[in-house]
Amino acid sequence: MKKGIIALSPIMVFILFYLVTSIIAGDFYKIPITVAFMVSSIYAISIFKGMPLMQRINSYSRGAATEQMMLMIWIFVLAGAFAHSAKNMGSIDATVNLALSFLPPQMIFAGMFLAACFISLSIGTSVGTIAALTPIAVGLAQETGVDVAMMTAIIVGGSFFGDNLSFISDTTIMATQTQGCRLSDKFRVNAFIVVPAALVILVVYFFLGQDTAAPQQIPDVEWIKVIPYLTVLITAICGMNVMAVLTLGIVLCGIIGIITGSMDIYGWFGAMGEGILSMGELIIVTMMAGGMLELIKQQGGIDFIIKLLTRRVNGKRGAEFSIATLVSLVDVCTANNTVAILTVGSIAKQIGDRYGVDNKKCASILDTFSCTVQGLIPYGAQILIAAGLASVNPVSILPYLYYPFTLGLVAILSILLRYPKRFS
Repeated sequence: MKKGIIALSPIMVFILFYLVTSIIAGDFYKIPITVAFMVSSIYAISIFKGMPLMQRINSYSRGAATEQMMLMIWIFVLAGAFAHSAKNMGSIDATVNLALSFLPPQMIFAGMFLAACFISLSIGTSVGTIAALTPIAVGLAQETGVDVAMMTAIIVGGSFFGDNLSFISDTTIMATQTQGCRLSDKFRVNAFIVVPAALVILVVYFFLGQDTAAPQQIPDVEWIKVIPYLTVLITAICGMNVMAVLTLGIVLCGIIGIITGSMDIYGWFGAMGEGILSMGELIIVTMMAGGMLELIKQQGGIDFIIKLLTRRVNGKRGAEFSIATLVSLVDVCTANNTVAILTVGSIAKQIGDRYGVDNKKCASILDTFSCTVQGLIPYGAQILIAAGLASVNPVSILPYLYYPFTLGLVAILSILLRYPKRFS
């Protein structure tokens, strides 16, 4: 018990340090999140005994540079380069003007949420959706006087709709593989939970948008400058790899920028460089989180959570709640919903089989709760990349994440009320 609590203590140190110092300062922007992770990382390396200091540092470094971490960092680099190239070339302004021309002000919230839901469902990745839509959302927020953090949260929330439901989402594939059920079966169960939550939030955004002020004057749309974003969205929907999508967007921004005289080739290179540098804090936080969480895993923190939650399971409803809590806590510890599902999938299968939980419902619980938690942790890749592209503090996005909160509530009710009954 004591060893398990100690293994998880770096996360507690991070949360307490960041929250307490921010509350004392009265400003969440006062304490850089990188400093909070540095303090908790140093703490993690120093308290975990049983191996030489250099070995602990090497373990931390391996966690910070895993294949998944490096892939995420490459996406951050390309997203930053594309966002700044598009901004300097005028693509973001042109796309925002296009959206304002077609969408009435009261439909902007609902329209952006629907766009994020549709794109994420098509491409199966929340990160790709956020990278594509956040700059447009920020531009719309600035034009209409809406809080940038709120508009960014709309994109983050909508991006998890597809991440949770899409047939090509890695979380969906992992959940069904670990539980031995078909993608289509899990989709049917998930739809009963995810679609009602999305419809509720869509109605909420429609009413919240009624007071949105219309821009004084909408400039003419420069259609040629809209091409990079339209290409990015269409190729993403068609299923192209997110890194290829962003690379294509960067190249188009450069070509169109030079043709229209918006920037020369050196201006394009400079814009890409600025964009990459703007992702610096995000990349550092991602690597430090990965290193710290690797040490927690090595010291048995995740095993401790699993044993603690599975020793007193009684009945089908208790089994479902234990699976939901298990994947949620492991996601908090790993900041990666796919890894969380992979980590607890086999244990969830054993619990489900022992207490008669339908494997389709079990897969749905794993996917839904991991996506809910992933959408609410400020050090998760999705919120970090959204905050980086929007130039806001990750914590400032949290109060506006209506969809992940609602999804979690509906998922809890689905266990309490044995819903959908056919699979419960």
